[in-house]
Amino acid sequence: MGSFIGHVAPGIGFFLIGLWHLFNHIKLHALRPSSYTAPPWFPAAKFRYSELYLIIVGSTLSIAMELFISPDRHQPLDIDGTIPSNHLHTFEHSSISLSLLVYASFVVLLDRISPKAPHHALIYFLASITFAEELLLFHLHSTDHTGPEGQYHFFLQLVIFVSLATTLMGIGFPKSFMVSYVRSLSIFFQGVWFMVMGFMLWTPDFLPKGCFLHDEDGRKVARCSGEEALHRAKSLINLEFSWFLIGVAVFGVSFYLVLLKIYGEKVEYFSLARKEEKEDSFDIESQK
Repeated sequence: MGSFIGHVAPGIGFFLIGLWHLFNHIKLHALRPSSYTAPPWFPAAKFRYSELYLIIVGSTLSIAMELFISPDRHQPLDIDGTIPSNHLHTFEHSSISLSLLVYASFVVLLDRISPKAPHHALIYFLASITFAEELLLFHLHSTDHTGPEGQYHFFLQLVIFVSLATTLMGIGFPKSFMVSYVRSLSIFFQGVWFMVMGFMLWTPDFLPKGCFLHDEDGRKVARCSGEEALHRAKSLINLEFSWFLIGVAVFGVSFYLVLLKIYGEKVEYFSLARKEEKEDSFDIESQK
């Protein structure tokens, strides 16, 4: 993850999964407002496990990229079998991907073995372990905690915490639309923020004034020339997060209104049609 592609690629994955969940939760709530129950994942129409296979493939590729495929990581371990200090962050990133891989694999197994059994609480538990792993490893990250990257990671942890909290709440409140809505939007926001980090930290033209890319232990790290430049960079990141937070909130509510307009009207039309059918049949019976 400690690169442009290492942040943008998983960001696209979180973005797509979050958007898919947001769409389906809003649609389900619009169609069944009185009997809404949040499923932990959504089968696709043609390929049932598309969501889960996307997570499995993406996680596997991420682990391979972190540990083996990158030019400087053909040998992730030292000769004596220990993890070198400059590869600690790759193992941390791989552990996050591994937790996602375990989650998606078990969900596929549970659905194949017993598709009609109520596994919702167990799947939410597995998802919460994944977010807990992500939060733990980003909080105790072995790389920079003080520079611009550390500030981006601080805000990322806040978003991950929301995903974790709402996933745990989903176990006890499966019928709460807002819990599912906030969780989906937070996963979507994770994807957005990952992509923002990739562009803003590894594109030299986007670095704040007085900051630059520095080669440390085989990876590029954003550094600032002094305390004043660092303080300014962190303040800009604070503003950036606040603007993206507002933007995601506006998008989430707008998306909700658009889908409610589309699918909510279908419910009203369907109900009206059923009512007219009942009235017509009642009139016919009366005439008889």
